[in-house]
Amino acid sequence: MEMAFNFSENYVLEDDCVLMRPLQENDYANLLEFALHEPDTWQFSLLTAAGEEGLKAYIHAALNGREEQKEYAFIVFDKKTQQYAGSTRFYDIQLSYQSLQVGYTWYGERFRGTGINKHCKYLLLQFAFEKMGMERVEFRADNNNVRSIAAMKSIGCKVDGILRSNMPTRNSSQRKDSIVLSILKQEWQDEVKASLSKKLKP
Repeated sequence: MEMAFNFSENYVLEDDCVLMRPLQENDYANLLEFALHEPDTWQFSLLTAAGEEGLKAYIHAALNGREEQKEYAFIVFDKKTQQYAGSTRFYDIQLSYQSLQVGYTWYGERFRGTGINKHCKYLLLQFAFEKMGMERVEFRADNNNVRSIAAMKSIGCKVDGILRSNMPTRNSSQRKDSIVLSILKQEWQDEVKASLSKKLKP
């Protein structure tokens, strides 16, 4: 059953391996070690959370996005290690058009390749399609970000195309191409949900 999405509601998404709850200002302490010691995490990101000030700005921007009813950011908690692992969010939320994007996703180095991303994506997609009533969930990435693109394809995303020179890069005057991928509600129901469920690691 679909529901009306409320930006002021604190939605919690979880399974046996991961818990995602709304990102809060006091999560600065939970994510600081990544901001201080893993700057390469944001190599392909226009908005970086590297360093103390970078993390503060990152959280502030996420909370502003929720206040403006455009974004809804989560902090990711790994139940296996009982540690915070990173962050992800819904953004460009278009309730009237029944579409949104999933992105700003990052995990600390020790959590990559553990299967946590697939658990998070399953929960996000399930919530978007089955609770929010979305018809389309979109993903974007720097076209040079091989790791991210492979991860999106592995969960069932289909490539829509390349947006040429659509974004500036953070550290130079050059611009970058973005790859656009998506999953449609019918694809989720017909194949993606079952396929992704089989890939989840306990």
